[in-house]
Amino acid sequence: MLAPKIREVDLGSAEVRQVYKISSVGTIAGCYVKEGVITRNSIIRVVRDGIIIYDDEIASLKRFKDDVREVAAGYECGISLGKFNDIKEGDILEAYKKEEYRE
Repeated sequence: MLAPKIREVDLGSAEVRQVYKISSVGTIAGCYVKEGVITRNSIIRVVRDGIIIYDDEIASLKRFKDDVREVAAGYECGISLGKFNDIKEGDILEAYKKEEYRE
């Protein structure tokens, strides 16, 4: 009965093109998905100048005004993070999920 090991599976990355500050919601990052796919249940790693700043879960993922489950490469979306609001233009948001495996 060994405990399962956990690995991170990369899903995709998005570049922050514009930042919107909404008083009732917080900060929303207007992003362009460069590669892979961004899903609503993924974890986001904020990378600024090659340094990992923060890991957080997605609070909301929108395409135009609709809530979506995933956004594929080549499309734009709005991402709001749960606890992190210090997003700046040019940041890279890397999406990944944690998965258990046994050897």
